[in-house]
Amino acid sequence: MLSEHYRQVRRHTLALAEPLSDEDCGAQSMTDASPVKWHLAHTTWFFETFILERLEADFVPFHTAFRVLFNSYYNGIGEKHPRAQRGLLTRPSMAEVRAYRSNVDARLVRLLAAASGQDGTGLQAELAPLVTLGLQHEQQHQELLLTDVKHLLAQNPLLPAYLAQPLQPPPAAPVLEWQAFEGGLCEIGHQGEGFCFDNELPRHRQYLAPFELATRLVSNGEYLAFIEAGGYRDASLWLAEGWDWVRSQQLAAPLYWRQDGQGQWHEFTLYGEQPLVPARPACHLSLFEADAYARWAGARLPTEAEWEYAAQRAGVAEPLQAMALHPRCAGEDGDRGSLLQMLGQGWQWTSSSYAAYPGFRTAAGALGEYNGKFMLNQYVLRGSSCATPAGHARISYRNFFPAGARWQFTAIRLARQSSAAV
Repeated sequence: MLSEHYRQVRRHTLALAEPLSDEDCGAQSMTDASPVKWHLAHTTWFFETFILERLEADFVPFHTAFRVLFNSYYNGIGEKHPRAQRGLLTRPSMAEVRAYRSNVDARLVRLLAAASGQDGTGLQAELAPLVTLGLQHEQQHQELLLTDVKHLLAQNPLLPAYLAQPLQPPPAAPVLEWQAFEGGLCEIGHQGEGFCFDNELPRHRQYLAPFELATRLVSNGEYLAFIEAGGYRDASLWLAEGWDWVRSQQLAAPLYWRQDGQGQWHEFTLYGEQPLVPARPACHLSLFEADAYARWAGARLPTEAEWEYAAQRAGVAEPLQAMALHPRCAGEDGDRGSLLQMLGQGWQWTSSSYAAYPGFRTAAGALGEYNGKFMLNQYVLRGSSCATPAGHARISYRNFFPAGARWQFTAIRLARQSSAAV
C-alpha cells in the first residue's frame, strides 16, 4: 500500500539522523555536501511543493520562506538559497524541521486516503506517480545523507564515528577472474512496469564488440599495490586533466585513507577510523583514479552499455541484505553469481559520458529538471552502493557525477577487450 510505503521511507530518513547531534545535523563540510537538517527539510519540501501545493484543497504552506530555503535546483519553482551556504542556516532549528516533516506527512497521508476512496480515482491516477517519484527522491537523499555525514565527520580531528563499533573481519577476497561476453546488438534501458527515472529511458539498441568484465570489484589490497608501485607519481597513467587534478590537490591515496607513523594504512569509515582491510572493495575513488588504476592494471573501465548487458546476461538481482555503512567483501553475506558486487557495494565508474539516450525527452514543468539538465561534463556510474536503500537499485539505474567526485561510495570494476565469446 502506497501510504504505508510512504510512512516507512519517511521514518527511515529520520532514523538515519538519530545517531547525530543537532550540531552534527547543521554543519556543511563542502559545497557538494549538504547538512542533514537540509536533507530532512528538502525531501519534505519536495512533497509539499510538487504534490500538496498542486493537489491539496485550500493549500497553505507550512512556512512561506521554506519555498526558497529548501529548493535545491528547480529554476521552474523560483529562487534558491545558495548551495554553499546551506550550513549557515542555523534557523529553522532541527525541532522546527521535524515539525515541518510531521505536518507535511499528516497532510500527504490524508491526501492518499482521499485518493483511495470511492470518488478518488482521478486523484489517485495523478497522485500515485508523484508520491512514488518523491519516495525515490527521498531514497536518493538517504544515501547522500550518509555520504555527506561521513565527509563531515572525517574533517574532525577527533575522527568521530557515526556508529561506534568495529568492522567484522571479512573472508579473503576471491581471485579476480574475467567473464567473457560476445556482445553484438543488444538492448539497454529500463523495461517492465516498475519505477525508473526518465534518464533510464527509452530502451534502445547498441552494438557491443566482444569484451570481458572482472568478476568482482578492485580490492583495497590491489589498489594499495598501485600506490606502492608509484601510481600517483606516474603521469603516463593519467588523463591530462586527472594528472593536473592529482598534482593540484597533492593526492597520493584515496579519500579517507591515512598512513600512520609506522607505515600502517587506516581508512576512515562511518564506524570511525579502522585498519585498512585488503579484501574489502577500494572505494571513494574518482573517475581519474579509477581510469589510472585500470590503465596500470592493463585493463580499462567498462562502458555503461557493457555493464548493463553483462548484468542482464549474468542475471544480476538486487542483494538481499539491507543497506549498510561500509562495503562488504566479494562473496560476503550471500553475494552469489558469476559477477559479484554488481549491486549493493560500490557505484562503479564507467567510461561513458552522461548523456541522453536516443529519443529521450524531458518532462514538462519543473520536474523535467530532475535529470536532463545535468547531462554535461559528468560520467555515468552503474550498480549501487552499500548505502543505497533496499528496493532502490536496479541494473538500468544511471548515477552520475563529475570526474573528480570522491565522497560517494565509488568503486572500480575492470573491463577489457576479448576475442572470446560465451
